[in-house]
Amino acid sequence: MKIPLRSPLALILIGVAVIGAGIAVYWQVYAETPQQYRSQTAEKGDISQTVSANGTINPVTLVSVGTQVSGTVKKLYVDFNSKVQKGQILLELDDALLAAQQKQSLANVQSAKASLELATANEERMRSLFTQEYVSRQELDTAVQAKKAAEAQLQLTQATVEKDRANLAYSVIRSPVSGVVVDRSVDVGQTVAASLQTPTLFKIAQDLSRMQIDANFAEADIGSIRIGQTVRFTVDAFPDRNFKGVVKLIRLNPTTVSNVVTYDVVINVANPEQILLPGMTAYVNIAVAERKDVLLVPNAALRFKPANADVPKPAAIQQNDAQKSGGTRSGASAGANTVKPKRDAFSGKVYVLTKGELKPVSVSLGITDNRNTEIVGGDLKAGDQIVVGEAQVADKSTSSSSRPMRLF
Repeated sequence: MKIPLRSPLALILIGVAVIGAGIAVYWQVYAETPQQYRSQTAEKGDISQTVSANGTINPVTLVSVGTQVSGTVKKLYVDFNSKVQKGQILLELDDALLAAQQKQSLANVQSAKASLELATANEERMRSLFTQEYVSRQELDTAVQAKKAAEAQLQLTQATVEKDRANLAYSVIRSPVSGVVVDRSVDVGQTVAASLQTPTLFKIAQDLSRMQIDANFAEADIGSIRIGQTVRFTVDAFPDRNFKGVVKLIRLNPTTVSNVVTYDVVINVANPEQILLPGMTAYVNIAVAERKDVLLVPNAALRFKPANADVPKPAAIQQNDAQKSGGTRSGASAGANTVKPKRDAFSGKVYVLTKGELKPVSVSLGITDNRNTEIVGGDLKAGDQIVVGEAQVADKSTSSSSRPMRLF
């Protein structure tokens, strides 16, 4: 039997359906659901606190080879990555001017020798005439002085010859150490001038099997670093491989950039495979504190705060309370700081889930690895369910409104 839509019975049925659908939507959207939380079991384990920095891999000994004389590069014997031995020829400069200068100095020596021979003969002649009283003492002294001046002039010209010979030898650049050429700054035909400062022609790494890292650590971390500590680092060239090193030196020369003070920490690294190349960026981690078999909690649990928690006191009141209680920080705000603690232990608060209810538990915190934190005191025990956050609940209003409501 068909009921006409405009009949009273049809209107009543439509009204009942609309009211029923509205009640269903109301209970689906606005009905209260119990609060749900994500929890995690407090467990014991090992933890290590580290300090991190970026650094650059460099050879232990990097020698810059220059030139003491000016000239044009005539021959080049080595290139990048060339292995060289101590004393090996690297390049030759055009020595035409230096050779001519040496020849001129040799000629001056011959002239000085001839002047000395003449002065010597004059002195002997004057001595003979002086004994016969044909010349005065003054004339004899003048002859002696002329001989000494000729001797000095000969020594001067001989020294000039030695200098020119050395300059001529400097036109041939030799390697001062055995190693690998990592940089070459000149080409054949290029003119190098050594008048003001020594130009750098090559850079030679003495031994690439031993490298060092120069890492800049912040002043807040430098107090935890000691010589001899083990260092772990990675490089972009081998992201899946960890390398080891040892702290060699903490240089006392600070660097200040934008009011940030850093110190250069030198780290010795063995490179037997020679896969670590000069200039690579190293991501360094140094373990400054370690704990074995201690109670750990995630840092998310220290940051968690339920929505109905008490409003925290102002900072001035918290400071006053801390002074009264002996300077110990407490509350969830202390645990919310994920930065490494400046003291060995400080106070925090976690929430334990017991029979569906939250219970705040005060704890004393130790070291942290930025993921977990050591618990050194408090009422928390291994096996307790600690809350790390609220469960993600789907928005029912959105889901219900996205579906078209059907009356029948």
